Amino acid sequence: MVRHMPNHSEHLTEVFSALADPTRRAVLARLSEGPCPTTTLLRPFKMALPSFAQHLDVLERSGLVRSRKAGRVRTYELAPQRLEAAEHWLSTRRREWQTRLNQLDSYLDTLKKERS
Repeated sequence: MVRHMPNHSEHLTEVFSALADPTRRAVLARLSEGPCPTTTLLRPFKMALPSFAQHLDVLERSGLVRSRKAGRVRTYELAPQRLEAAEHWLSTRRREWQTRLNQLDSYLDTLKKERS
């Protein structure tokens, strides 16, 4: 289970930091369609390869993507485990807040009935 992952908090910080950038989110969206070489990933962006490579490095360090090199071509693919861990963290927070809001709603209904 995700709660027992070592350095779980550190991994989440890296994932959310990587997701904070729109270029990196766009790269992840493209990789959700399947593996892709660096030059194809770069095509829709107006930036130099070294700058774009920094985005890919952040994604790889965060564990959101992995790469392999065949000859001169480096291909990236989505590594969904860390994204799933972030999704689990968010869904847990969502459930907690839904419970709290439901309790507040019940309390406010009780107050309303008492005043009527």
